[in-house]
Amino acid sequence: MVEGGATTADRTEFTECWRTVWKTPYIMRLALSAGIGGLLFGYDTGVISGALLYIRDDFEDVDKKTWLQETIVSMAVAGAIIGAAFGGYMNDRWGRRVAILAADIVFFFGAIVMAVAPNPWVIIIGRILVGLGVGMASMTAPLYISEASPARIRGALVSTNGLMITGGQFLSYLINLAFTRAPGTWRWMLGVAGIPAVVQFVLMLSLPESPRWLYRKDRVDEARAILEKIYPAHEVEDELNALKLSVDAEKADEAIIGEGMIAKVKGALKNRVVRRGLYAGITVQVAQQFVGINTVMYYAPTIVQFAGFASNSVALALSLITSGLNAVGSIVSMCFVDRYGRRRLMLVSMTGIIFFLVILSVVFMEASSHAPKIGGVESAHFGSNSTCSAYLTAPDAPRWSCMTCLKADCAFCANAASEVSPSAIHCIITFSVFMLSNWY
Repeated sequence: MVEGGATTADRTEFTECWRTVWKTPYIMRLALSAGIGGLLFGYDTGVISGALLYIRDDFEDVDKKTWLQETIVSMAVAGAIIGAAFGGYMNDRWGRRVAILAADIVFFFGAIVMAVAPNPWVIIIGRILVGLGVGMASMTAPLYISEASPARIRGALVSTNGLMITGGQFLSYLINLAFTRAPGTWRWMLGVAGIPAVVQFVLMLSLPESPRWLYRKDRVDEARAILEKIYPAHEVEDELNALKLSVDAEKADEAIIGEGMIAKVKGALKNRVVRRGLYAGITVQVAQQFVGINTVMYYAPTIVQFAGFASNSVALALSLITSGLNAVGSIVSMCFVDRYGRRRLMLVSMTGIIFFLVILSVVFMEASSHAPKIGGVESAHFGSNSTCSAYLTAPDAPRWSCMTCLKADCAFCANAASEVSPSAIHCIITFSVFMLSNWY
């Protein structure tokens, strides 16, 4: 998402990658088939942002209760946490390929449950199922790609998984926009998510297990057969020997520190170098989440509406810029991270994030301070000079929501010439949201 990351590679490695996959298309078939897991991750992140607009229209409880909206959005993340933990166990016990297949099944049924949901609570159940699938696939896909790729182009192929995530987000916004006028709107948006899962399931049925996992389970002949499809004939034995050394070293470490997740973590923390690297990595991942990029991606159309664009379709169209810049940022990082270094790129990125978060905070505070109050007390007190004359004549004013206020044509939340056009300050808000997504 927004959540997760990818191994990076320089331009030389990408050139070598292109040459290798051109000679051996089977390698790209492995990488792209597994990379659909990243696409599922990205699609689930982005699709709910647009679907939520129409879910609110269909269910009054969702429109009025922000905690219900938050539950619908966040349950996928909760499911992903469980899915990632269980996926680790599945990877070790039954293999990477089985874990991806299982994730596809869970994700597909989750998408169907959401598409046919008769009430918000069934949507939440579907979101949990989708989250389980996303959690399993998001940690298994890069693992499978790395273990089924030649070492010299491994970084380049794993990098494509990160691009698939941001590409999936962009695709979800496109599909959301395509279904804005279709009967069922949000049901189609959420249901279409099952298609990539079916495609990946079919493709993975014809692909092999990870050679490293097979060797780890003493299925050496099967591992050799797969390596023969990936490497030139004269490199197979060398790769098999390297695999043997790696697995033997892993088993030796397990004999010392013990098997199981807890034992491995304790062993890693005892190593000073590993411990410092682990702390740095965790800090970066936590900071990445706390900058608020997930909020931007999950609620981009809603934020755009709060910025004054009251139309659902206009908000979705403008949100394409957010997801598009996010995808472009992934490509930029892949191209320049080895030229300028991880640290420099991260410092530049964090500086941009801080700058635009400050702008967002200031303009939202200004909008809140200067916006005319809309409420029973204020309107009754001012009478004909009410800050919102439309509120006085509305038969159902106590039931107004934020979107109703935006459409009230009070000359601040919306432009006097058009109820779905923003005022100047809201253009600044929208610009800041877009730039935040780019700097992330």
